[in-house]
Amino acid sequence: MPAVDIPGSKSITARALFLAAAADGVSTLVRPLRSDDTEGFAEGLVRLGYRVGRTPDTWQVDGRPQGPALAEADVYCRDGATTARFLPTLAAAGHGTYRFDASPQMRRRPLGPLTRALRDLGVDLRHEEAEGHHPLTVRAAGVEGGEVVLDAGQSSQYLTALLLLGPLTRDGLRIRVTDLVSVPYVEITLAMMRAFGVEVVRDGEVFEVPPGGYRATTYAIEPDASTAGYFFAAAAVTPGREVTVPGLGSAALQGDLRFVEVLRRMGAEVDVAADRTTVRGTGVLRGLTVNMRDISDTMPTLAAIAPFASGPVRIEDVANTRVKECDRLEACAENLRRLGVDVATGPDWIEIRPGTPLPDVGIKSYGDHRIVMSFAVTGLRTPGLSYDDPGCVRKTFPDFHEAFAALSATS
Repeated sequence: MPAVDIPGSKSITARALFLAAAADGVSTLVRPLRSDDTEGFAEGLVRLGYRVGRTPDTWQVDGRPQGPALAEADVYCRDGATTARFLPTLAAAGHGTYRFDASPQMRRRPLGPLTRALRDLGVDLRHEEAEGHHPLTVRAAGVEGGEVVLDAGQSSQYLTALLLLGPLTRDGLRIRVTDLVSVPYVEITLAMMRAFGVEVVRDGEVFEVPPGGYRATTYAIEPDASTAGYFFAAAAVTPGREVTVPGLGSAALQGDLRFVEVLRRMGAEVDVAADRTTVRGTGVLRGLTVNMRDISDTMPTLAAIAPFASGPVRIEDVANTRVKECDRLEACAENLRRLGVDVATGPDWIEIRPGTPLPDVGIKSYGDHRIVMSFAVTGLRTPGLSYDDPGCVRKTFPDFHEAFAALSATS
């Protein structure tokens, strides 16, 4: 039974870096993810004047509840959405002038709902080119707090950024949300804030965040559930293959572990223990209709194995996947069509019909790590697949291709 060592969660590492930077004291992050996104986040903190000490297995962050140590900084957020959304919010709580820019891919991704909310809270924030997009400049003078209304229908990261900011405001925050996708990611944020000493009160669509700041702590990062999904899917499409991921079990914070329940519905055997999850392929893979609004990062993984199901696979309520690193819904549809698979799409859904994918096809990555990693699973049963940008996996899992090849070798 191969146990796969999955790197730490990107989502948890990014939140932990924010919390550690904002906390009073020195925090230690155990087994953080080391990837392009998280290194970019840590580098951004350093550019703002925070001290981040890094060893292979731990990062130590000297917290500054009063905000960045420098009065001026220029921060490049690379491709990282959490970096691009969380760091300007963190900087707003300080005092100084901070400019943020990002890669062309990240410049295309929306920021508008978050920056509108920050302006409503009195933050002096200017978009330098396209409104609602990077680059932007924050002229920070601390944040008073109060009540704000937020549309989180495109990304739960907007809500997470404001929740994380709340304890750094003078009066606390009352956030009223008008729409919300990816709820499990917000649950991660609330649980992690609790670990750093802050209890948020939720009443329906209203979140009450108290002032008073964070306490430094030692925080262990659990393996990335979205990344584990590729390995679980690999087991599901291969009769007799079994994959176990230690460190991800019933106590996991990440909602994306629910992907294994989708695999179970399709016919895989799934065992979720307290501290590990195992998936075994049974030779049965049924079609289904599934709402993936709350686990939309795993949508491409399901799309990539859908042709091998015995009936159609319809994935619904995933409009927000159109504003990720690429339009993931269309990227999946385009690559499946290249493979000769019958696909239909709508504004927020994709339906994939059974078929045998064609061999020797070039997969178009759109520079998106999740597209490459998902179609690597298709490649287990489809010879000769190639990728125009295999290296884009460094965003979350630099050693993905080696780890996946090692899994294949054990079958």
